[in-house]
Amino acid sequence: MTEADPPRRRDPSSISRARRYTPRGRTVREAAEAGEDNRARENGARDREAARRERNRAAQQENGTEDLAAKRRREAAARSRERRERETGTIPETRTETRPAPRTSGPRRSARSEPVRRTGTVRSNATRRTGTLGPQRRPLSRETGPVVVKPLPHLPKLGSPRRRLRMAAAFVMILLVLSGTRLIQLQVTDSAAYAAEAMNQRLTTEPLPAERGAILDRNGNRLAYSIEANYIAVDPGMVEGDPATLSRALGTLLGRPASEIEPIISTKETAQGDPIRFAYLQRGVDLAVGDEIEEMGNPGLIVGDDERRVVPGRDLAANILGFTGGDQGEGLAGMEAQYNEWLSGTDGEVSYERSQSGQPIPGAFYREESPEPGNDLQLTIDADLQFQVQNILERTVTDHDATFGSAMVMDVHSGEMLAMASTPTYDAADPFDVDSDEAYRDYGTQATVDPGSIHKAIVFAAALEEGCITPDGTMPVNQTITKGDQEYHDTYQHGDAVLSLAGIIAQSSNVGTIELADCIGKDKLYEYQRAFGLGELTGVGVAGEATGILQEPQNWSGTSYGSVPIGHEGTATIIQMAAVYAAIANDGVYVQPTVIDHLVNADGSVEEQDEPETRRVISTETAQELQYLLQAPIAADTGTGRNAQLENYHLAGKTGTGGLVVDGEYAPGNVASFVGFAPAEDPQYVVAVSVYVPGGGGGGSTTGEAFKEINEFALGYFGVRPATTPAPVFDVWG
Repeated sequence: MTEADPPRRRDPSSISRARRYTPRGRTVREAAEAGEDNRARENGARDREAARRERNRAAQQENGTEDLAAKRRREAAARSRERRERETGTIPETRTETRPAPRTSGPRRSARSEPVRRTGTVRSNATRRTGTLGPQRRPLSRETGPVVVKPLPHLPKLGSPRRRLRMAAAFVMILLVLSGTRLIQLQVTDSAAYAAEAMNQRLTTEPLPAERGAILDRNGNRLAYSIEANYIAVDPGMVEGDPATLSRALGTLLGRPASEIEPIISTKETAQGDPIRFAYLQRGVDLAVGDEIEEMGNPGLIVGDDERRVVPGRDLAANILGFTGGDQGEGLAGMEAQYNEWLSGTDGEVSYERSQSGQPIPGAFYREESPEPGNDLQLTIDADLQFQVQNILERTVTDHDATFGSAMVMDVHSGEMLAMASTPTYDAADPFDVDSDEAYRDYGTQATVDPGSIHKAIVFAAALEEGCITPDGTMPVNQTITKGDQEYHDTYQHGDAVLSLAGIIAQSSNVGTIELADCIGKDKLYEYQRAFGLGELTGVGVAGEATGILQEPQNWSGTSYGSVPIGHEGTATIIQMAAVYAAIANDGVYVQPTVIDHLVNADGSVEEQDEPETRRVISTETAQELQYLLQAPIAADTGTGRNAQLENYHLAGKTGTGGLVVDGEYAPGNVASFVGFAPAEDPQYVVAVSVYVPGGGGGGSTTGEAFKEINEFALGYFGVRPATTPAPVFDVWG
């Protein structure tokens, strides 16, 4: 070493490495470097071996020849290598050549260091070296030297297979216990419930409709009855095919829009979520149509035995008979509704198990409850007389451009209604084909009108009964009279004259009638009105009967003294007025009208009926005197009903011209009426005719012809002997 050479720096360790020897005679430093070299060679060999195996494995994967043994050997080698690395505490990494820090200030450089550019200048970042340093160990960088890894405090324990087996066994046992519990619940605890649910899915319950009783006329002729038919129903859950297509096919056969059928077929559950197993599509279907639907072979369609209502007379007495309808075929109007419970009977049902094809399962559950047929209803109506009365009324309404009308024939002594016609009417066999609901109305019992002059018979009866006038008495009658602020006048121009009672009745004198009412008094007149049945139901047996309006005396105004006696300021039905004249014809005894002859049980026995209500209204003498006087309107020369005269019979009756109140006001036109009885000398039948003519018309001129024709047919039909004496002659003037 020369002076120019810088002194070497001592090793950081306290003792020179060169003076420490190993047993083999090498220094400690040499031994350490040799050990590092050996370890490097060993690690390099292992790395090369691992690389070779990796290449072989990759080649095997490409060729698809790698086997399980090679994979296991590779995994074992990797685990062995990791274990050795943990034992030595180092993990060899690939060395990278980096530029070491300079040891001296001289130009000496490592063989692996980057070449130094030898120029005449010094790099700005170069470090000046001022002395000569001895050889030193080149420090290892983190990138080129071994990485020191701290050994783990302890190795992880290997998993115990026995623990895993115990857990798997416990899991399997839990599954078995749960499955067993569920099986016990299904087979023991809930078995009955599931069996019942399965039964309900197979079970089908179909109704067995009871035969509805017939409605007969007084002679036993069937006015309405039921015949064998089919019903068509659906089980929506078993319908096959498209509901829309099926609805169109059924609509053609049933004569019903497909839009009404499709919702029934498509709805499978109720609003509560219960399945729908049976729903009617149509009842009363012809047997031939039922056969066609059954041939369709759809398991969701049900064709069962049913009945269909037949009305052979179609519109004959339709306003009285009414009609049936609805899913249950119940009565909806008229007698069908009034006596629905009596006619209906009790439906039965059949329950059975059905297969998926819709057929009953042989030998399975089957239960049948037989239906109980309904009872018959026999009316007092005579079909032949009804036919004639109805035709005469229709002709009268047509000839006089009337809006509606009614006509009836009543037995004087029994109160039985032999005919009850009403127009407009409808076809009871096809009841829903109508222009207006007014067609269903029975105008004889449900239409209330001002009775007009036909009400005067009550005033005449009360005047005779109270002694205000004698049958052959006379009284002065002016042309007009004023009550309140209203002037009343007679239609027949007689001036200030003296009229007999027969003349007052024949000419329908308003003034004479008002003067007789003044003699009677309003309270007494009201009593007679009530006694004759005004202001209350007759109880004839037709649903929807009206009571009319009867003005009580305390409610009378000044004009009431003139209006009430001549049939205004109050309303009544034509059947109420027919009962009034029947009481006069029955020698003063009121008999409750009835259209029910008797009720017939299903076994043919007759049900006992209450006797109709009767009461005496006027004395027999008064009644017979009035029977004679009521011939005057028809027989007298000045009578208002002369066009009702019959050649072989003497008729008695009274014409009337009333009004119709609509929405609190009188409608235009008149209600023309004619009510009377025949034969006059021995009354048997009451005939009443009433029509509303918007264009106006008198009672005699409008309804007189119909009154005559109905009496003529009825008297001949029932075999009443013609009169043997001429009609009476009345002196109408005093």
